[in-house]
Amino acid sequence: MANHGKIQGSIEGKPTIGVIYKNTNYGVYGYIEDFNSLPIHSNKKIPVALRNEITTGKATMISTLENGEPKEYEIEIQKIYTNNNTDNKSMIIKIVDEELLEKTGGIVQGMSGSPIIQNGKLVRSFNTCYGK
Repeated sequence: MANHGKIQGSIEGKPTIGVIYKNTNYGVYGYIEDFNSLPIHSNKKIPVALRNEITTGKATMISTLENGEPKEYEIEIQKIYTNNNTDNKSMIIKIVDEELLEKTGGIVQGMSGSPIIQNGKLVRSFNTCYGK
């Protein structure tokens, strides 16, 4: 059985690339001023899904667990709350990837910000989801 814990990162000592102007229960809002300093290649850009494009079923979550390398893990979107505007719960997900379950046991602290991808589009940041 794997040791379960949390994922933790730091921005100390890193160059400023943008501005955060709002930190709420629904997410962090801001903008990037210096895209050139990000290690993102144009072929890695992902379009954002509209709310009505999100369906129950297979999806992936990108998370960085080891070696500083992001990796996709299989999940399942089990329920979608399309009209929920009162809190930050918009869907229930289930981790189905055996490797991720072995390493973490499911969802652990620090996975907020792990993007969810479905049908080649960014569905949500994980911080608006819950489940195991």
